Amino acid sequence: MDITTCLKSLLLAIQQYRDSRTAQHAAQLHKQLEEVSGLKCDNLLSSGQFLPTECVSGLVELAGNPNTSPALTSSIISLLAQLGSDDASREILHSSYNLTSTLAAVIHCHSSTPGEPLVLQCLQVLQKLTYNTRTFQFTNYIHELISFLLTNIQSQNEDIIMPCLGVMANLCRDNPSVQCHIKSMDNVRQFYRTLINFLAHNSLTVVIFTLSILASLTLNEKVGEKLFDAKNIHQTFQLVFNIIVNGDGTLTRKYSVDLLVDLLKNSKVADYLTRYQHFSACLSQVLGLLRSKDPDSAATVLELLLAMCRIGGLRSQLCDVVFRPAGPKLRPAGHRQGSGADGGRKPECGLALVQWLSSPVDGAEKCLLQTLQLLNELLEESLGAESVSESMLSFVEMLLPVVLGLLKGLDPALGDPHLRKHCHRITHVSTLLLTLCCEDSSRSLVSSQVSAELCLSQVDVLLSCCHSNSPLTHLPPVSSNDLSWLCAEALLKTLELMSKLRQQVKDMETSFYRMLQDQRTVTPLSLALTSHLREHVQTGLALLFEATPLPDFPSLVLGESIAANNGYRQREAELSAKRVAVQDVPPLRTNTSTMDVCSGYRSVSSLVEKIQSGLELQEQTKDSPLSEIIDVYEQKLAGFASKESRLQDLLEAKALALSQADRLIAQYRLQRAQAEAEARKLAGLLKDAERRKEDLQGELSNQVLEVERSKADMEELLQHNTRLQRDSEEHQTLKGAYNALLNRFNETERLLKELQTAHISLSKQNDALRKNHEVLQQQKDKITSVLQEREEEIKSLQLDLQKKSGDITGLRADLRSKEETLKEKDQERRDLEDTVDVLRKELNKTEQARKDASIKASSLELQKGQLETKLKQKEDELNKHSAMIAMIHSLSSGKMKSDVNLSL
Repeated sequence: MDITTCLKSLLLAIQQYRDSRTAQHAAQLHKQLEEVSGLKCDNLLSSGQFLPTECVSGLVELAGNPNTSPALTSSIISLLAQLGSDDASREILHSSYNLTSTLAAVIHCHSSTPGEPLVLQCLQVLQKLTYNTRTFQFTNYIHELISFLLTNIQSQNEDIIMPCLGVMANLCRDNPSVQCHIKSMDNVRQFYRTLINFLAHNSLTVVIFTLSILASLTLNEKVGEKLFDAKNIHQTFQLVFNIIVNGDGTLTRKYSVDLLVDLLKNSKVADYLTRYQHFSACLSQVLGLLRSKDPDSAATVLELLLAMCRIGGLRSQLCDVVFRPAGPKLRPAGHRQGSGADGGRKPECGLALVQWLSSPVDGAEKCLLQTLQLLNELLEESLGAESVSESMLSFVEMLLPVVLGLLKGLDPALGDPHLRKHCHRITHVSTLLLTLCCEDSSRSLVSSQVSAELCLSQVDVLLSCCHSNSPLTHLPPVSSNDLSWLCAEALLKTLELMSKLRQQVKDMETSFYRMLQDQRTVTPLSLALTSHLREHVQTGLALLFEATPLPDFPSLVLGESIAANNGYRQREAELSAKRVAVQDVPPLRTNTSTMDVCSGYRSVSSLVEKIQSGLELQEQTKDSPLSEIIDVYEQKLAGFASKESRLQDLLEAKALALSQADRLIAQYRLQRAQAEAEARKLAGLLKDAERRKEDLQGELSNQVLEVERSKADMEELLQHNTRLQRDSEEHQTLKGAYNALLNRFNETERLLKELQTAHISLSKQNDALRKNHEVLQQQKDKITSVLQEREEEIKSLQLDLQKKSGDITGLRADLRSKEETLKEKDQERRDLEDTVDVLRKELNKTEQARKDASIKASSLELQKGQLETKLKQKEDELNKHSAMIAMIHSLSSGKMKSDVNLSL
């Protein structure tokens, strides 16, 4: 069964159970929930389709209804947790469907039995749902949820303490409104004492949750200054790093990283970490986690490293650890490496980062983007130093092919998710390449591997994507995550990279100016120039400065596009109140509004059933025409649609008014709390100022007495100073004489050392010459003996030479006779060649005559055959003569060589 059929059946079961809460309908709904749970529902909520939206709305309404049975509520929550398996789906459940307040309502209904499985299930889902999301203080049932968490954290039930701490840590993190509400509660001091006692708990997860809550609530207060002071902070660092490196699960590691990131936002804690003596060792161990294939752990580690990069002192230490070359292998003691040995070794931690750029692991896209961002930060720090090491350049040379490989594979036909992923990649890769272009040596490496064809193909594809998502035909992007804006940002980064490399890369300048004159660049330029981000505006202005002098730049079209974007932004500003209500405050899906909408949909479904029954009746009776029935129901449907739109407008207006009132109440409470805190702080400051004033008056009288005493001491010191000056002058004269004698002594000592070294070198040279003389004498004796042997050999060779000369004279006479016979044979061969030419001419004549008469041709063929046999005989004789000639030549050449040898 496909997902659409299951969702239709589930929606029908929800409507039936809502109309009649019988056991049969509950069993049917439970069965449909199990069927949908067994299907693969990835990215179902983010698709934005009507059927999943209505199913989830109905399930959230049933889960929040106290009349729903706990078993059915548990099944609904399990399915919703399964649908919210990824970050995007969890954000939709939290913001669009207000599942957080629904789960808080369920917990509030069962708060009397906190150990119930349904409550534990809701807490577990809440912990996943509220992680890295902000929950507003005025959301329904949040105050009740906070009170429930505070009560049960201080209880003795170990099963519920850990999930309550996790949810409380999520609610307090980066949420000033919730923090202010907790601090204003009556039992907050008792809550602090309970949390401090939890720091000695045997579960590391409980300790991390507790530290996270204390950091969120007390980091900038006196309690936090005592907890995270210089004495205790090193133990906290050691604990957090141990959990990150040796933690069992990903959840504890995530919260440990979040805790350290939150602590680093405090300047004192960041300064403590820069002076932490084990920081380099801990950092190396944390970077070792990147060698695993777990994308969740890698993403957590990369998030921590990015947070450390935002602190100047930690950033330089992080560069040292990441780009530190790998240690040399163990070698014998006698083999020493040269000074440039580090240039060939690659940094191990840097290699671990590069591996995530080409990792085939599923879900590693987030790690890839984080790695690119981290490398950009680190390379910016390293290349900004006074000198760039060889190991750094070799790392950049290794990194570039991997980074440039990420730019390949962009295909708009694969859909928007693929295009969105590649736009993010192109933006981060281009930013990294631009960072590398800031230094001359790294820029030369980039220019040697980046080609104009690569940039041109990327720009062409991105321009087509920007044009298909153009704000001239669609609405301008309302957020930085819009697809058209992502394409435009990637295109602007690529054009900026082409502008940086246009002088170093062949054909890059021509391609860059040609792309600037393309009319499709108007869309990304207008988006950049009208952006609210400073970096985008500066990039757009830089490209506009390059493009304005070009003859074919479409400046008029750019002006119209900017005007259209500004007009759209003006219309948005006129509806800002409604836009803020929709964006900042999630739409409240109350039971009444959901019931109204669902009743409207039930009426529509009943109309559809009536139409179907009317069609069946019309087929049976054929009494009334079908067109009239359709017109009647179309009018009714139009009326219901208009009523539904009016009801929706009323709901939006009520939600807007309610959200504005809640916001004003929250602001008033926050301002009142801030004013009271400031008043208490000013009163304390006033008391401190009065106390300090009294202390300063007493100190002033003491200082006057000390000034009088110091005057008398000054006079004595002046007299003593004059005596010391006279002594110093005498000391200077003595010191000058001593220095002169010392210089003479040093000079004579230097001359003595030079003479000693010259004497030693001359004695060594004398010994070497004596040894060389003995060796040469021995060589002379050997050479004389060898010369005598050579003279005897020469005499014997002279005798052999005389014998050979007699033989040569005889051979020369034979050679002359052979040459005469050879000349005769050559003359005969020439005669035979002449006869062959004559015969060939006659043969041609016979062939011409054969065409005229067939009888003569046959006789001539016979003659021709006889002549060919004779010719073959002559040729055989000729070959024999040539062989003889060759033999004679070989003999003559051999004799000549022997003559030459004899002469030598």
